[in-house]
Amino acid sequence: MELLSDVYRADRSLTKRIAAGTPPGLHQALSVAEELARGSKLWCGAAAVMARTGGRRGRTAAVAGLASVAAAQLISNGVCKQLVERRRPPKEWIPHDEVEDRPESSSFPSGHTAAALAFTAAVAPTWPLAGALCAVPAAMVAVERVQSGAHYPSDVTAGAAIGLASAWLTRRTPHLLVRHWL
Repeated sequence: MELLSDVYRADRSLTKRIAAGTPPGLHQALSVAEELARGSKLWCGAAAVMARTGGRRGRTAAVAGLASVAAAQLISNGVCKQLVERRRPPKEWIPHDEVEDRPESSSFPSGHTAAALAFTAAVAPTWPLAGALCAVPAAMVAVERVQSGAHYPSDVTAGAAIGLASAWLTRRTPHLLVRHWL
């Protein structure tokens, strides 16, 4: 129980600090990144550009990225949010009006972060430059989820872990299936 108390204290401190300490220009940029990532629009668009311009490598990266996003969304939103009911951070902790525009679903885990990390981590092994470019908006989405009051830092951390695991699983599944059946 002491571990949960420590996590709660860290969540509270970090949430308040990030929500209050974000400069207005960065606040706006984070909001734009989140809006683009909502519904995985950003990742679908990035996949389309990769598939169109990157040849076979781009198509491979795009398919891996989208498959990982699907897995991450299924795990985070379809399973975890249904099993763990956690309220969003208290409105009193967030000193701006963006806190009024947040989902009603469980706070745990961050599905936005899961999708962002899943896409980025799945793309990077095939096309490192594209993965590096995707890492910037992925990090912005993760920070924005705390800054806006939609999630606690531990929700974002769990979402990141789900995203990374989804990317690993998506990239490894074909190899595991071939090895198992052949």
